[in-house]
Amino acid sequence: MADSPESFRLLFVCTGNTCRSPLAEAIARRLLAERGWTWVAVGSAGVAAFPGETASDGSLDTARRHDLDLSRHQATRLTETVVSASDLILTMSPGHVIRAIELGGEGRSALLTAFAENGADGDILSGAGVPDPFGGNEAAYEAAYEALDALVSQVINRLEPLVSP
Repeated sequence: MADSPESFRLLFVCTGNTCRSPLAEAIARRLLAERGWTWVAVGSAGVAAFPGETASDGSLDTARRHDLDLSRHQATRLTETVVSASDLILTMSPGHVIRAIELGGEGRSALLTAFAENGADGDILSGAGVPDPFGGNEAAYEAAYEALDALVSQVINRLEPLVSP
């Protein structure tokens, strides 16, 4: 995947980069910091993002409830440049995987649920994906957070043999 452990780049992708992928990024940052994995960089992007847009109110509130800070988040659109700068691209829905592959991410892209459950050798499209809470109530955002928290934790565990020095 990465050329060296010091340069592994993990990217989470959703639609607008205002709800699910920023939450996944924040969760991953916390988990990576807890492990001391300074050689892993994490980011997020959206297939239909409006660059510079802030995280949704629901994601901001949910992040705060879990001691995460999305106040500085600015949406990034998934582009060929963003894809080429990433070693592993984990998406929230099968359509996002397809778009990442179209932009050059073949062999480095998978549905988040598929990678969390099966690792790098599994079916990249297996699993249901993570439901989009956009426009939903607090419970919808909380459910998305809980799903992402569990999945991202599994991902970090699966990455250990791939990225540990």
